Amino acid sequence: MVYIAAPWRESYIRNGTKESGCVFCRAARAKDDAAFYVLDRGRLAFVLLNKYPYLPGHLMIAPYRHSAAYARASRELTAEMDDLLRRCLRVLTKHYRPQGFNTGMNLGRAAGAGVVDHFHLHVVPRWTGDSNFMPVCGRTKIVLEDLGTTFARLAPLFLKDRGSRSPIF
Repeated sequence: MVYIAAPWRESYIRNGTKESGCVFCRAARAKDDAAFYVLDRGRLAFVLLNKYPYLPGHLMIAPYRHSAAYARASRELTAEMDDLLRRCLRVLTKHYRPQGFNTGMNLGRAAGAGVVDHFHLHVVPRWTGDSNFMPVCGRTKIVLEDLGTTFARLAPLFLKDRGSRSPIF
């Protein structure tokens, strides 16, 4: 297997374990959005970069409140998450020009959830051929840009989109 540099994963690899506590709760409480790659904040939920992206622009939308129970979430929360999803789609379309999107939740460990106790929605831009021979035959995954670059490119677009549209809450 060929490995491509992903410097933001160094602490995870060196420590051999995940950080303690909930990544979404830490990001929700953060005073420095850039340190946690938080791109946008609503009243009940927020948008952040996936620290271990499947593809560039892989975002997540999470509620501030720690809960694994999406089925018990309020309509107000799910409506805000839907509005944030629409904002993510607009911003990602403007910057990356993807040919499609995968959006969804992995609820529970058996469904593939990496963070089981705090539900969140994934937003992944997709392009025809992005699942090509590299990971299948070459056993290599290519990520085109680091998280800092992605954050620097997307954060102003979220701010601009917020200013050009009615507030989401």
